[in-house]
Amino acid sequence: MERFTKSKTMVFPREIIVGHKTINRISELCKRISNGRKALVVDGKKTKKIAGDKIIHLLEKEGYDVKEKRITSATMSEVKNVIYTADKYNVDILLGVGGGSVIDVTKLAAAELDKPFVSVPTAASHDGIASPRASLKDRSGSVSKTAVAPLAILADTEIIYKAPYRMLAAGCADVISNLTAVRDWRLAHRLKNEEYSSHAAVLAETAAQLIIDHADEIKPDVEQAAWFAVKAMIVSGVAMSVAGSTRPASGAEHMFSHMLDHLGPGIMLKSKRKHRPLHGEQCGVGAIMMMYLHGGDWELIRDTLRRIGAPTTSQELGISKKKIIEALVRATEIRPDRYTILGENGLTEEAARALAKKTGVI
Repeated sequence: MERFTKSKTMVFPREIIVGHKTINRISELCKRISNGRKALVVDGKKTKKIAGDKIIHLLEKEGYDVKEKRITSATMSEVKNVIYTADKYNVDILLGVGGGSVIDVTKLAAAELDKPFVSVPTAASHDGIASPRASLKDRSGSVSKTAVAPLAILADTEIIYKAPYRMLAAGCADVISNLTAVRDWRLAHRLKNEEYSSHAAVLAETAAQLIIDHADEIKPDVEQAAWFAVKAMIVSGVAMSVAGSTRPASGAEHMFSHMLDHLGPGIMLKSKRKHRPLHGEQCGVGAIMMMYLHGGDWELIRDTLRRIGAPTTSQELGISKKKIIEALVRATEIRPDRYTILGENGLTEEAARALAKKTGVI
């Protein structure tokens, strides 16, 4: 009998605090997860004013030695800058205070440094606030890298719901796209014998269902909308920690989105060039089409996106029909190792056009 040698590591947030004015609990949270008193707050120009300055004040009030590092983009260069600053001051804990870019840079730096990391989102535009992956920009578009799940998450819904609503709707669309990601994962398990976790899959689908069930309550200027959205995004992030990969939340719909990023700013309609689509918005539209290919209830995804105010068409995304088709045809170039409903060779141009028309995307 062959000896059993299989092993797996799963890292989850130790504490999650979500709700109204929870920012005031940042000091007590940091005390529980780290004995050290040297903290590095990573933020952006806008998020410094929204929450960064207050967090620094609250921590210093409790005797913390706090340094700040402001970043401008989600790039490896910024990750190196954060690592350099953290090393220079020998910090004990890192806090990412901001949107997706700030949190992704901080989590990757924390992984390199092997330091505890607290995720403090000021907006909820995708499920990266809780996931163990970081999305960075390079010359070819977005690149996903293995990082570390936050040791703690502090999400103040009063702050998050005041961010532009479009960001919240995009985050909800990102979570809804779990429905097609999980179907792709099951398909790869059946056809390619890829390792599969039913527990991770259920968590990812539960997160998506939470958005669907509360879609009518997710609307602008309502703090409870942030409550539902953030809870779903955290569950989605935990699903990825259970799986040990992005599989529960990233399938063909994400490959489609990343290809749109790869194609660059030239994909935009002239009238929409100031409003580049958000990651979650692109994934939501991609999920409509991928669910159609799976033979599932693609209209439910489309209708839910409409209810929360997320795009469902190329026109609403601001992307030309031609580029939607090109992204569908070339989507498998993004992750050729990841088997999805698009198969190994992807769609023909004719099939892509027919798919986008049938689902009303173009």
